[in-house]
Amino acid sequence: MSHLTLALDAMGGDHGPSITVPAAVQALQSHPNLHIQLFGQEQKLSYALNQISLGDLEDRIQIVHAPDVVDMRDKPSYALRHRRESSMRLALNAVSDGAADACVSAGNTGALMSMAKFVLKTLPGIERPALVAALPTQVGKKVHMLDLGANINCDSETLFQFAQMGHVLVQQVEGIERPRVALLNIGEEETKGNDQIKQTAQLLQECDDIHFVGYIEGRDIFTGNVDVVVCDGFVGNVCLKTCEGVSEFIIKEFKQRFKPKGWMRLILPFVLPTLSRMMKGMNPDQYNGASLLGLRGIVVKSHGNADLKAFRHAIDEAVIEMERQVPKRIKDQLEAALLDKHS
Repeated sequence: MSHLTLALDAMGGDHGPSITVPAAVQALQSHPNLHIQLFGQEQKLSYALNQISLGDLEDRIQIVHAPDVVDMRDKPSYALRHRRESSMRLALNAVSDGAADACVSAGNTGALMSMAKFVLKTLPGIERPALVAALPTQVGKKVHMLDLGANINCDSETLFQFAQMGHVLVQQVEGIERPRVALLNIGEEETKGNDQIKQTAQLLQECDDIHFVGYIEGRDIFTGNVDVVVCDGFVGNVCLKTCEGVSEFIIKEFKQRFKPKGWMRLILPFVLPTLSRMMKGMNPDQYNGASLLGLRGIVVKSHGNADLKAFRHAIDEAVIEMERQVPKRIKDQLEAALLDKHS
C-alpha cells in the first residue's frame, strides 16, 4: 500500500496528547507514506502540535475534532451508548468509512473492544475478536500470544479460530512461512488439560494448514520453541500481566542494586553494552501494541500508561499490519479452511 492513513485516538490513555501527538510526529518521520488523523479536542491537540516543529510533515497530519473522551472508568456498555462523539469512536468510524486504514488507541480496553466490534464487525467465520501481542524470547525472536483478555470464556471452536488468526498474523508480520502454533496448558502430555483444550488440540491436529506442535507450559513461552501461543482471555491476561510485573521488578531491582564500586568500575565499560541490550530486551515497552484480530479493520491497543517510545511501537505495529493487509489475509485463510472442510 503506497498511501497509509492512521486514525489515532489522541485523547486516550493516561497521558493523552502529551504522548500521542509527539509519537505521531515521530512515526511520520519514520514512515514517508504515512498520514495521521488526530482525533480529539481540537484546542488541546493544536496546543500539543504547536510545541513541535513540523516542517514538511504538516501536510501529513490532520486534527479531527472530537468533543468527547472515553473515560478509563467507563463501562463498555456505557461507552458504546453515550460516547458516540468521543475520540475513540470517531477514530473507529474513520476506519469503518474507509477514511483510514487502521486505528490506534491507548484508551479504555473494554470500551475499545466493544466499540470496535460494533463499528467494524467481525470477519466472516469469526465469532469473537482476539487480543494478541508479541512477547520476547530467549533466541531474539518474538512469540505472539492470544487471547490476552478480550474473551474470558472460550469454547474449542473459538480457540481454533484464535489459532488460525495467530497463524496468519505471524506469517504476514514476522515473515514465517509455517509458524509453530501451541496451546497453553498445565502440562505437555496429551492427557493433561480440560475438555476444551483437548477438543481444540484435536481440531488443530486435523487442520493441515496449521503447524500445530502440541501443548506448551507457561515456563516455556519465552524459549523461542513456538511462534504462536493460544489460550483463553482469562489465562492470557493473567499471564501477560504477571510477565510484565516480573520484568518491571527485575529492571527496577537491577537499577537500584547495581552501583559499581572499586574494581567493578574498571570492568563496567566492557559489560555495560551487554547489560544494556539485556535490559532493553526485557523492557515491555518495546512490545507495546496489542492487535484486535478478527475484525474487518485494523485496531491496535496501546498500554494506557505508555510513554512516548512505547506508544510509537504501537503505531509501528499498526503500520506493519496496514502494509501487510492482515485482515484480508485472515479472511482468505478462513475461507480456504472452510472450502477444505466442505470439500
